[in-house]
Amino acid sequence: MPHTTALSAPSPVSHSRQGDLGRRLSTRREQLGLTHQEIAARCRSAAGYISYLEEQPVTSPGIGFLITLANALETTVAELTGGTADLPPGTGRAAYHPQFTELGAGECRRLLGTHGVGRVGISTPEGPLILPVNYTLLEDAIAFRTAPNAPPAAAAGNRIAFEVDRMDDALSQGWSVLLVGVARAVTDIGQVSLLDTKALSLPWAGGNRSLWITVVPTQITGRRIAARNTHFSSTSTGPELQ
Repeated sequence: MPHTTALSAPSPVSHSRQGDLGRRLSTRREQLGLTHQEIAARCRSAAGYISYLEEQPVTSPGIGFLITLANALETTVAELTGGTADLPPGTGRAAYHPQFTELGAGECRRLLGTHGVGRVGISTPEGPLILPVNYTLLEDAIAFRTAPNAPPAAAAGNRIAFEVDRMDDALSQGWSVLLVGVARAVTDIGQVSLLDTKALSLPWAGGNRSLWITVVPTQITGRRIAARNTHFSSTSTGPELQ
């Protein structure tokens, strides 16, 4: 398969601007250890167009080119475009050389700030519960809204766990952040108003969810699994996320 020599180093990609296609394209290309020019040669395209697809937040290449691009990246159109995103996480194959990393508190807080939905784990008289909630990141805490009679309200006054993660089956990688702390109901009107202003979104569940609960973490940990190379073959058994 023809390869070409890079004439100049590509400009760094701003991951904050990348769309899902660009993110998957650039990560898969890096897994294979190929340059923009080498992918372009495989696709019989221009290296500038490959860079454009990686860097722009919204791109719409035709299906014919997507098929060619997926073949060049040794993957499928569904995986490249996120067509398997609605499947439960964990159905993808493990990466050939996964890299497991423990995350520091600073990186955990940064990742918490990139999301708006997490899972709160609480103990109730009926047993343990894990519930998804919309949340807001504060300087030293996270905060979420619920209804006074809804199950998440049972968190108030108790030591709870709160978890956020992102898993990408197409790239066999992901991260998770876990914090533990005591949940407190917010009763000060001024603080409630401030939290209402800072909220990224209204609760997805709708309804009157006026009770704010904050959690100041006493413990925060995280981990990341990055894919450093190509996938195992379909007959291989890879390491599991533990």
